[in-house]
Amino acid sequence: MSDLPRKAVTRTAKLATLPLGFAGRTAIGFGKRVGGRPAELVTAEVQARTAEQLFKVLGELKGGAMKFGQALSIFEAAMPEDMAGPYRATLTRLQDAAPPMPASVVHGVLAKEMGPRWRSRFESFDDTPAAAASIGQVHRAVWKDGRDVAVKVQYPGAGPALISDLNQVSRVARVAGSWIPGLDIKPIMDELRQRVSEELDYSLEAASQAQFAKAFRDDAEYAIPDVVFHSEHVIVSEWIEGVPLSRIISEGTPEQRDAAAQLYLEFLLAGPQRAGLLHADPHPGNFRLLPDGRLGIIDFGAVNHLPDGLPPEMGELLCDALDGDAEAVLRGLRETGFVKSTIEIDAEALLEYLEPFIAPLRTDTFTFSRPWLRGLFQYINDPRRPQFTVGMKLNLPPAYLLIHRVWMGGIGVLCQINGEVAGRATLDHWLPEAHLPPLGDD
Repeated sequence: MSDLPRKAVTRTAKLATLPLGFAGRTAIGFGKRVGGRPAELVTAEVQARTAEQLFKVLGELKGGAMKFGQALSIFEAAMPEDMAGPYRATLTRLQDAAPPMPASVVHGVLAKEMGPRWRSRFESFDDTPAAAASIGQVHRAVWKDGRDVAVKVQYPGAGPALISDLNQVSRVARVAGSWIPGLDIKPIMDELRQRVSEELDYSLEAASQAQFAKAFRDDAEYAIPDVVFHSEHVIVSEWIEGVPLSRIISEGTPEQRDAAAQLYLEFLLAGPQRAGLLHADPHPGNFRLLPDGRLGIIDFGAVNHLPDGLPPEMGELLCDALDGDAEAVLRGLRETGFVKSTIEIDAEALLEYLEPFIAPLRTDTFTFSRPWLRGLFQYINDPRRPQFTVGMKLNLPPAYLLIHRVWMGGIGVLCQINGEVAGRATLDHWLPEAHLPPLGDD
């Protein structure tokens, strides 16, 4: 690849092959079943081929198409198990891999951003990318002062491609939405569109990374690499070496899973309280478990600025729910805009609807898992349950859009990691105004 496919008509045509290809393979599969092949075998073949095409198209297009794939990959834990197998490996590949661009293109970007003598800034530079993602790829190098560094280079044409994709990828969304019961793709797409300009300007990302690095400097549990150089389309950061979270998800030991899950959960809470920022790209490709036991975090292109930390009403509402104070919960949700003033809702029914969401905090420790998440999605989306109509009455205030998306994604990743976490103590420590009552007093 010398560049991102830029023309909207070209990218739209590629994206259109996903639902069309799925329909074609389904028709062929039906023919095979009529011909006597076992239905289970034919279905598995169709799903496996669809998964492979998904990675090929989204990965090659990069840009917004791949960002959508990465966002979707977080929720693979919620897929029905009979479908999860074929898609799991393919979707998780989107979390930290993509086809690379040639060295000549990389050199051109570096010359434009760092000057024609860009090589003089490095002792060495590896032309083979160490990682490739949605709008940029990373090369390992040695800075002129001897430090190992990661050089993140944005793909030429990433801006037009990103905007074009996010306008066209609804074709894929219709196919993907059918895989995961209860998953509403539209808010994911809306939020991705809102973040386009921020993620394309690496200077903004560098500023966010520096803010995180300062807040967590010399921390015993987290490693945030310092920024060495930055421009609009290039960031040079200190290199951090560790086991990608995606590998722990696929083959980690129970000890690694528990450690990674606990650190991951705490970082989502500690970031806003310590740095005034919420890391808003929670997919596993952005996290590493370091040899010294710390969790390394990379890629700060998507953040939510929370200078005062997480909203204190989050802790207050959680305490009221654990206390079983239905009226206080309803009152608090009205005050924060989750229940509009014009909506009539029964307080006890509302609390009953919320119970599966707070159940993990009714024990000292909890293991988030794929079966638990699938059950939660089915619960949300089951019109036979009396609580279904309660959920339809809830509203998501604008101030909570990104917080909600990050936490939904974070829970999805925790279910992939499948590690035990001390969730109750963690939220009690980091969430403002939590003050969770002792177990047995809920």
